[in-house]
Amino acid sequence: MRIKNAESDDFPEALRFIRALWDYNTYEDGPTRDVYERVLADDASFVFFLLDDEGRYVGMCHGDYFETFWMCGLTCYVSSLIVDEHERGKGYGTMMLDYAVELARQRGCRAMTLDSGLPRTAAHRFYDRYGFERSCYGFELQLPSSR
Repeated sequence: MRIKNAESDDFPEALRFIRALWDYNTYEDGPTRDVYERVLADDASFVFFLLDDEGRYVGMCHGDYFETFWMCGLTCYVSSLIVDEHERGKGYGTMMLDYAVELARQRGCRAMTLDSGLPRTAAHRFYDRYGFERSCYGFELQLPSSR
């Protein structure tokens, strides 16, 4: 297993993971690629993949660093963490979170946060076992497009 920092050419794999994680949404290639490219260019973001020994993509993680009053300092927000469904339970999610934690420590983050959809109960158990504390409810407000 190895970690691979995301590059532009990895977009098809990223899109596959994005579609699997948020399967209730529709993702068009063009707009999703635009976001992917902006994330790759942003120094306050990271995206990496976990590849198996044959070079197959088995997982993806994306996050951002931002200042919060809550932690009085830099916080790492993991917005995407997914392992291929047939590869779960093999420690790959832990490997990716360990790597993300190390990135956050190197940046000087005081905390790592994430949210997870209510139906994703297996993911919640994984985060509990990893050591995350259930600390809040997540809310979102969809805004109308300004285009």
